[in-house]
Amino acid sequence: MTNSHPYRGSAAAAAPAISDSIEAARALRTRGRIEEALGVLTGPIKLSAEFYILRGDLQFDLEQLEDAADSYTAALASEPDNLCAHYNLGICLRQMKRWAAAMKCFEKLLAYDPHRDRVRIALADCLLHLDQPEEALAHFDQCWSQSERPMVLFGKAAALQLLHRFEEAESLYKQVLALDPRAEEALSNLIAMNIEVFDLESVQCNALQLLEISPHSAIALQALTLVALERRNYDAASRHFSRLTESAESDRLSIGESTDAIEYRLGREALEALNERRRASSGVPGRDL
Repeated sequence: MTNSHPYRGSAAAAAPAISDSIEAARALRTRGRIEEALGVLTGPIKLSAEFYILRGDLQFDLEQLEDAADSYTAALASEPDNLCAHYNLGICLRQMKRWAAAMKCFEKLLAYDPHRDRVRIALADCLLHLDQPEEALAHFDQCWSQSERPMVLFGKAAALQLLHRFEEAESLYKQVLALDPRAEEALSNLIAMNIEVFDLESVQCNALQLLEISPHSAIALQALTLVALERRNYDAASRHFSRLTESAESDRLSIGESTDAIEYRLGREALEALNERRRASSGVPGRDL
């Protein structure tokens, strides 16, 4: 968890008997010795909420998400109203893609303090993943913090895209890109949306911009392949597809790892034809992807 944690300091003070262990673990964590810090906090003793929160944080740092969730749950068993434990558990569950459970944690926090934008954004993100874009949009609209504006703009754009309000979504994605021209996810979503409305010019423009940022982007290369195929520029399609397959082979990815819209538009027959063209041009049998 980061130092800017919105509920840091809300845990109860540790009992004197364990304060030395907690301080030792914190010191080790500060020096980046996470596994050693976690070792300090392992044992059979049932301890305070502060102990369990710190142990959960260390487990989260080590990507031991199930264990971290158990530690935060133990903290809540000790102090049911501990805001820090609720927040950390929500973040952990969200990382585990347990959207509904994470949402409940964030809802409890907002019931206590409705002005925490970071919590509201996390809740709205869970709602997006639960296919509730209208509810997510309502939460994004309630955010006010300038520091969270890029995330709010992106979240609102994603919600509007899911609601098929494409013009509004595109406007917001462009605002995101104005703030951060290297926002890959905004460009990827724009590409998917442009494909859905079959705006090939915008698909190509956004794919080229994404490719400048991420030269091996599967989404960008698939999008350019699609545009070239639609324009019957088979040489260009073959070039983009070759780059895509080379990137997929080196990264052990599947060509299907892109947006559903791109995969649908390319189709299996097109993929097979491009694989055949690639093999013919190289003179060496290739691995179909």
